[in-house]
Amino acid sequence: MNDLVAAALTAAKERGQDVADVPLTAIASAAGISRSTLLRRLGGSRAPLDEAVRRTGVDPGGRPPVRDRAIEAAAHLVAERGLAGVTLDAVADRAGCSLPSLHTVFEGRDGLFVAVFLQYGPLPDLEVLAADPPERLEDTVRAIHHTFAAAFDGEPRVLPAVFADLFGRPDGPAARMMAAHLPRMFDGLARLLLPHVEAGRLRPLPLPVLVQLMLGPLLNHVLFRPVLEPALGAGLPPLEDVLDLFVEAYLRAVALPGPGHQGR
Repeated sequence: MNDLVAAALTAAKERGQDVADVPLTAIASAAGISRSTLLRRLGGSRAPLDEAVRRTGVDPGGRPPVRDRAIEAAAHLVAERGLAGVTLDAVADRAGCSLPSLHTVFEGRDGLFVAVFLQYGPLPDLEVLAADPPERLEDTVRAIHHTFAAAFDGEPRVLPAVFADLFGRPDGPAARMMAAHLPRMFDGLARLLLPHVEAGRLRPLPLPVLVQLMLGPLLNHVLFRPVLEPALGAGLPPLEDVLDLFVEAYLRAVALPGPGHQGR
């Protein structure tokens, strides 16, 4: 088996892959035997080879890519410690990867945080919504509220940690993380809201103002809700009811009655 382990490690190094990802044909070629001979010596399965490689102290791999593992690890660390408490060393340790690999994949901590925000923030769902928006204004506003509320309430709780850092350090990593995605986020919101402005259903306010009027109360509520729940108990309405109230308040503030207004 030692010769097969050596062949597997050689083939993995030459191909730049984990042993588990190297085809048996390539391992057989490195060992100077046929694939059928290799399988016969392994008893018909590559599992004994992977186990033999593991016994040498080498992880045969077959796990998710470093990028995926690092983003997941960083997200949980951000939720636990806040952005300021997350180092690349801690991410590498939890993700089971090397520090140089993180620098190669993300080009530093800010690049990793940007990737975390993209995966755990509202942008992916917002762009899906913008690609096929509801026809009615009320449905559009409600869908936007639900999209952002779900991103804040989801586990790991990345967004609350991002906003905590943003409020504490306006020039910190959270600001850079947000700045990297704000153009795409505002593009999605523009595709959802501006058609209603053009149709005479929404007041023709600047887009940033329309967005702030919509999301300001929501962000304030979801950020403080974990504090309010134990203090107010049953006195705090369910989040779904709160979202309905915010939608109604937004439409009262900025919706225009008239022929272009679709009954909210």
